[in-house]
Order: sequence, then structure tokens, then C-alpha cells
Amino acid sequence: MLHKLTALVLTLTLLLSGCTLPEKEQPKKQYQATFLTLFDTVTFISGLAKSEEAFQAQAQQVHDQLLVYHQLFDIYNDYDGLSNLKTVNDNAGLSPVVVDEIIIRFLTDCKAYYELTGHTVNVAMGSVLSLWHEARTEGINDPANAALPDRQALEEASRHASWDDVIIDSEKSTVYLADPLLRLDVGAVAKGWAVQQVACSAPTGLLISVGGNVCATGPKDDSGKAWVVGITDPDGGDYLHTLNITDLAIVTSGDYQRYYVVDGKTYHHIIDPETLMPADRWRSVTIACRDSGLADALSTALFLLPREEGQELLEKCGAEAMWLDAQGNRYYSPGFRELIRT
Repeated sequence: MLHKLTALVLTLTLLLSGCTLPEKEQPKKQYQATFLTLFDTVTFISGLAKSEEAFQAQAQQVHDQLLVYHQLFDIYNDYDGLSNLKTVNDNAGLSPVVVDEIIIRFLTDCKAYYELTGHTVNVAMGSVLSLWHEARTEGINDPANAALPDRQALEEASRHASWDDVIIDSEKSTVYLADPLLRLDVGAVAKGWAVQQVACSAPTGLLISVGGNVCATGPKDDSGKAWVVGITDPDGGDYLHTLNITDLAIVTSGDYQRYYVVDGKTYHHIIDPETLMPADRWRSVTIACRDSGLADALSTALFLLPREEGQELLEKCGAEAMWLDAQGNRYYSPGFRELIRT
């Protein structure tokens, strides 16, 4: 939906100021490319190149690599000749599914995020999230009859979210969901993880944003100039801050990205596994981290956790964060201010 795409783009608005061009016979210029075909959101790529054709070739290569991850991690669509996470979900309780090695690595990292975050980031909670997804979709399509998911159904679904039932066999490259009612939903980490994999092999000096999951593969130009990334105000005002980054990932989770309204109250998509309801502790949390996948997981975890627990988690991971509460108060981890431009 266009309003979903717009909300995700506004998560982190990329402020592309002019760059200092190296004095060469064929000077490089700044180019941009936008794609609407990945992870149900907007993908934005920017970088220097000697020609638009050269840049578009680079951008297309990044797109094509991201498309592989998009299809492998898709839980809604089938693709000819491909076993993806939908295939794994469809075979829950039936049989192990032979999958690409990428899925094995990804789910192994998801399990590590689950343990690291004290079980707050749980991609095995798909049965719960699907009830919210269905209710949100129906509420957006028919606002007059928007309703919350049935509480009893949520509680029953929460009983089918155990990682003990996610059997990963690295040697056979199979995944088996031993609980027939368990479902995987990797929306909390898929974009960030995919961006990190692509960034590792991408040329230096690109800025890649997938739905606001932003990753810089190096400085903006040959002089070492930083990229400028803006953090959006959830209420639509000026940017909360602009940040200078050269080799970091910036990821924001917020209550303004995917939501619907029931009886005048807004319900967003970040569900607390304890309450089975949208978390209401923060308006947004922005993470700065060298690993985009970890940043994605941390943004969700810190959105759910008290600030003190979130800070402890940041220190374990060598990451920084900014929290925004419902009253507009901003809180910062010790190193986050060093990134602030304005």
C-alpha cells in the first residue's frame, strides 16, 4: 500500500547534500536509484559513479541480490523451484524442508537474536503476528468495522512459538517445525539482515536503504565525506536529528510505521510477546550499529524493553541508541550524541 511505503520511507529520510567531486578527467557524480519490488517497501540506493549507466549497473546488482533474500524470506508467496520460509511454514508438523544455506544461516542468527534479547525478538511468534496482521489488514480496508484480534485466539497462538520446535539441521540443510501450529514471521529482522549481507559485498561508498533500514558501505566520496541521515519525527515535524555516518547501519522502530485504528485508538505492528499487544513504552527507537541485521533486532528489542535493560543490551553489542517517549522526551546512549549533526 502507498501509505505503508510512505511511512517506511519516512522512518529515515536520506538527506543527500552536494558532494565534492574528485578532480579527474571523468569526474564521478552522485546518482540515485529507487526500487519498489523488495520486502513490501521502498529500496533506495545512492552512490558515486563516472556515469549513470555504471551506477545503475551497480544498483541493479544490489537489487538482484536483495531480491534473492526477499524471495527466500517471504512467508506469503511461493516461487517456482524455490523452497522459502512459506514452504517451511506450510510443512509445519509434516516434514523437514531442504532449504538454501542462506536460510540456515539466517535462522541460526535469528535464534541467536532471540537468546541475546532475552526472548523479546522471536521470529517463531508468527501465529500471534498473523492474527494481528489479519486484523490490521481488515481494519485498514474497512475502518468502520476495525477490530482487535480475539484475545483467546492470541493466547492460544502464543502457546505455539517455541524455538524448541524449530529444528535446524545444518548438515542436511533442512528446517523442520515440529509444532504443526508454529509459524515463522521474520519481519523484525529480515530487511536488516539482508541489507548486511549485500553490504558486505557491495562497492565502497554506497548508501543502501530498505524501508528505512539504512547502511553505508563507506564515506560518501573520496574525500571521506559522511552521509547525512535524518531521523523522522513520528508526529510529522522536523527531523528529530540528522546523523553523520560513513560505515554504520541506522535502523528505527516506531509506532507510526504500520498501524490501524480501532475505536479511535491506534494499534501498531510491534507486538510485545509478554502482553501479546502492541508495545506502548516508546514512540520510536533508533539504533546505530556496524551490523545492519543486529541493528534491526536491537531496534525491536529496545522498543519493547525499559531503557535500563536496553542500555545493558547495547553495551553487550557495542551499539548506540536514541529513545523517544510519548511525551517527546529523548534519551541517548553515551556514544549516540557523537553521531548527531543537527
